Amino acid sequence: MTITRRGFLSAAAAFGAGPLLSRGAYAAPLPRDVDIVVIGAGAAGIAAARRIMAANRKVVVVEATDRIGGRCLTDAAAFDAPFDCGARWLYNSDANPIIKLARAAGVEVTPAPPGQKIRIGRRNARAGETEDFLATLVRANRAIDDAARGKADASCADVLPKDLGEWAATVEFVLGPSATGKDLRDLSVLDQFYAQEHTAAIACRQGLGALVAQLAEGIPVALSTPVTRVVWSNRDVAVETASGRIAARAAIVTVSSNVLTSGRLPFAPELPKRQLDAASKLSLGSYDRIALQLPPNALGLGRDEVVIEQSTTTRTALLYANIGGSSLCTVDVAGSFGRDLAAQGEAAMIAFAHEWLGSLYGSEAVAKVQRSVATRWNAAPFALGAMSAAAPGGQPSRKILAEPFGNVYLAGEATHETWPGTVDGAWESGERAADAVLKKLGPAKPEPAAKPGKKKRSKKS
Repeated sequence: MTITRRGFLSAAAAFGAGPLLSRGAYAAPLPRDVDIVVIGAGAAGIAAARRIMAANRKVVVVEATDRIGGRCLTDAAAFDAPFDCGARWLYNSDANPIIKLARAAGVEVTPAPPGQKIRIGRRNARAGETEDFLATLVRANRAIDDAARGKADASCADVLPKDLGEWAATVEFVLGPSATGKDLRDLSVLDQFYAQEHTAAIACRQGLGALVAQLAEGIPVALSTPVTRVVWSNRDVAVETASGRIAARAAIVTVSSNVLTSGRLPFAPELPKRQLDAASKLSLGSYDRIALQLPPNALGLGRDEVVIEQSTTTRTALLYANIGGSSLCTVDVAGSFGRDLAAQGEAAMIAFAHEWLGSLYGSEAVAKVQRSVATRWNAAPFALGAMSAAAPGGQPSRKILAEPFGNVYLAGEATHETWPGTVDGAWESGERAADAVLKKLGPAKPEPAAKPGKKKRSKKS
């Protein structure tokens, strides 16, 4: 049986992109005058820039890191398959423009197989046990939905039935950390309710980071160019960087909610309190992966198979095995446990992954691990976390965060009311912000025709 919405596969929608660089990226110098500056070269920023260029407006994307993709990051070199360190899935295949663009670009996108297993100790759950878990999960989901229909927001943890029994901790992991990067006590009932049902996950075999980088080709992107200040008004915007100052009629800012609240991106005048408060209620959850290179079929699992355990505490994880038919596996840790573990450093994360894998498949499986690498998104200075999740009472903040101030427009997955925490939501938010800016600026004026010069007389020989 496949679990929908807040199920196993929605767990991995944690946002990330790739170390590949756009062929159209600026080396230097920066332009000094454009119509629109886009801050951030993640999915939202690239979507916005594509839309602006299609409208024949002059745009530049400034990116603090040395790569395109933001929280979509594909490591194509470390293992025998592309490793998506951040975002892993696309959804909503019928309406998702990224999937259409990927196919047009010749990138392989295929539905992820629905294989999912539950381990109870060192054995797979029996059919009756799996049915019991699914029934418990349905009860928990129904309780969240019923509470949301009452229109009064609350913590998801507060509305769960109190008699979930031996599956309580597992259900809380699946609905909370695994799906959103946060524990249920920190999640808004309304945010969970309004998030659209995720259709079957779609995988990009070359990696989502590689895909976003490919979709950025031809876009002027200034890499390794952190913004030092955004000076804004109702008339225009100036974006200051160490490489120079860019004057623009408007700016689209796509940095994460945590970066906004951290003060790492200064505004003058300061970021309005309304948007700042909204960002604080949409802080990023914690979601990281420990990648394990194993010999082929070392765990006896199928291609792209997802495994969770019947847990009794928050000290648990999700295993994603044989990625794309390779022998690469990841152990995903999230929520408050994942955050605390990541804070201890990569060695502690790898040690936990080996210990946890051994508890499910034995020490002989751990002995076969050939290489281990861990991500630490909370420590990434231009991300500071994984994906946004609204705190209790914070669901209206998504719409508030998207409100423009002066000629500045905010975009990113945190601003999307129904597809938060997904690449799909980030991309659409970038397109929406670009459309709003273009509407305000009006149609681009045609270039003035060159005045015809006087014909030169030919000299007689």
